[in-house]
Amino acid sequence: MRAYVSAILEANDFEVDEAENGFEALRKIPRMQLDVIIADVNMPDVNGIELTRFVRRGPGHADVAVLIISTDAARHDVDRALAAGANGFLAKPFTAEELLAAIETVRSGAGQAQ
Repeated sequence: MRAYVSAILEANDFEVDEAENGFEALRKIPRMQLDVIIADVNMPDVNGIELTRFVRRGPGHADVAVLIISTDAARHDVDRALAAGANGFLAKPFTAEELLAAIETVRSGAGQAQ
């Protein structure tokens, strides 16, 4: 999934930096300048919800757009992601067009992507 998302983004002129798991993302984020964070709920070590909470509490990235992706797309899963501070939620599977639209939505602050 990470390779799929990266390929879509790179093909659309986004600069991409990946983390293999949530713990690696926690180490990288404070040292980076970011426009959007895409996190999977089911990442190893630190899941996407926990990562979002960390980002929202941190001083340097509290305003960065966060898009959560997951195969778990029941209403309570979406609500949990948004309550943690995510700007949007995108259910898997999704197309390249859906991913790009969701990123645009969360970056523009226009509301929740689903």
